Amino acid sequence: MAKKFDKLAINNLDDFIYGSCPNPVTTKSGMVIGGGTIYPEINFTLPGMDVNDATIDKALGIYSNIIDGVLKRAAELYAPGVLVEFETVPDFTEHPKYGIDANRILINGIKEAADKYGLKAALRTTPNDLREMSRPPVMRGGKYWDTMLELYEQCAKDGSDFLSIESTGGKEINDEALVKADIRKAIFAMGVLGCRDMEYLWGNLVKLSDANGCFAAGDSACGFANTAMVLAEKGFIPHVFAAVMRVVAVPRALVAFEQGAVGPSKDCAYEGPYLKAITGSPIAMEGKTAAGAHLSPVGNIAAAVADTWSNESIQQVKLLSEMAPVVGMEQLVYDCRLMNVAKEKGQGLMMRDLLVESDAPLDVQAWVLRPDVVLKIAGGLVKEQDNFLRTKLAAKLTINELRDAIKAEKVKADRRDMKWLDKMEKAVDKIPDDPEQFYAEIKPELDMDKWHPEGYGLKA
Repeated sequence: MAKKFDKLAINNLDDFIYGSCPNPVTTKSGMVIGGGTIYPEINFTLPGMDVNDATIDKALGIYSNIIDGVLKRAAELYAPGVLVEFETVPDFTEHPKYGIDANRILINGIKEAADKYGLKAALRTTPNDLREMSRPPVMRGGKYWDTMLELYEQCAKDGSDFLSIESTGGKEINDEALVKADIRKAIFAMGVLGCRDMEYLWGNLVKLSDANGCFAAGDSACGFANTAMVLAEKGFIPHVFAAVMRVVAVPRALVAFEQGAVGPSKDCAYEGPYLKAITGSPIAMEGKTAAGAHLSPVGNIAAAVADTWSNESIQQVKLLSEMAPVVGMEQLVYDCRLMNVAKEKGQGLMMRDLLVESDAPLDVQAWVLRPDVVLKIAGGLVKEQDNFLRTKLAAKLTINELRDAIKAEKVKADRRDMKWLDKMEKAVDKIPDDPEQFYAEIKPELDMDKWHPEGYGLKA
């Protein structure tokens, strides 16, 4: 039976801080994520190369070099522990044996580092959501679903600590919504399609995780709200639209926890602070140290309530000092060391607030990540239990919050932002409360050749 979150797990602003949460998770190696310490989470990938039977041995050798290098550097810098994330390249999910072999290399590397250095480490395995490789995507079956589950199951059996995904349910509609800055269509994509897909997907992933002794960790709106952030950074859509999209993504991500996920949520899920406030679970976040993967206006504030601090991803390429993942590891360790020492010295809240105040007044996307704003909006979201209505409510609450902040000149804004807020508010107010009615109204606007309604429990 799905969990329901009808009250906040964190109510007091002073309890809302990095490294600590009400429901910490303990890894096989003894790391307590959310137990008081913020840990580095290192993510890496191959340099540009084809992956096939002729090159797989080379690819696996690269992963072996990466894991040895990053854990050696973590040990040299006295890291209290490391979370390693293995985001598979698409070929590794399409051909599960590739991904399974790479995952085993990382598990063995973690064991060797424990024996050699006494380093605590854990592994998060994140296969691609290959379902979108079918056109239109096939959401509840087919070869891509089967190979994805095969990879998940064997990696869990082999010893991965956590399973995650950046799922794509509803992305067929959301892509167009983003390009046109269409909040109505985005709410349909995430609040109707996305939430329904998350129920199906995470119902399966939680069962698989529980059956194989690992944790179902969490999902990410990377292809939704993060894409909005990147488009806003490039000037293609308003920053204020991207800020609203960030919070609109919360109910969709929350479904994973309703189904039984326990965290830490995915690093690129910048909606994580809302998930932490509502569920009490640990979260992963990324910011300034993820600049090698993408730029953002939330480089400091993203760390304010994080429980693991990630670099998002970086290719195995040579920099002046060392290979890029080793450099990323060093940056993460130093970031976390500073935050942990601040807490030890009784200055954790000051550190959190400095991270917040250095970003929040400068961009509306940072403003919606302020811990006080998160608690305020999240407190409203838990009053609504229907995921579709909660998605609508997320948009309304965020629009109101941003309008008040801009009027009070608490946050920098474009001169057109108030008009965009008014436009979005009018669009949201016209959305009916019945998702089936909403589907009937919006259906003529949708390209029905791009998606299968049946994959979301809707009629064609």
